[in-house]
Amino acid sequence: MSDPYERMKASGIELPPCPRPTGSYAPGKTFGSLVFASGQTPTRDGVPAYRGRVGTDLGVEEGYAAARPAALNCVAELEAVCGDLRRVDGILKVNGYVAASEGFEEQPAIIDGASDLLREIFPGVHARAAIGVQSLPGGAPVEVDLIASLKT
Repeated sequence: MSDPYERMKASGIELPPCPRPTGSYAPGKTFGSLVFASGQTPTRDGVPAYRGRVGTDLGVEEGYAAARPAALNCVAELEAVCGDLRRVDGILKVNGYVAASEGFEEQPAIIDGASDLLREIFPGVHARAAIGVQSLPGGAPVEVDLIASLKT
């Protein structure tokens, strides 16, 4: 099954509307065959689905779960920018930021939530960074951005 919409349906994944920017930026930008999706936190209809710092307020499982809607919001941005997810050839790079308590070192396990979701929709592996930060917008525990390639 190569159609991302069919894969989402089979996995029970519902694509949300593209989140509105909360500042002076676009949801995404194309450059040649690349699409850069702006950073997204785990919101649903503009409301935070998760809040707090991983390692203090949330455990690893909750952080992993929070990374999924953040990545799905990036997929919604891809659709808004490209018009159709069938145009996406693959995900090239994911950057994940984890608002973590001091000494927390499991950022990769948290961002696996984003990577696993993206691989359900767009099979294949991507490059990635998982970075711990002190805080994120709106008290979010996770923020994800990505770079995708378009079919030529």
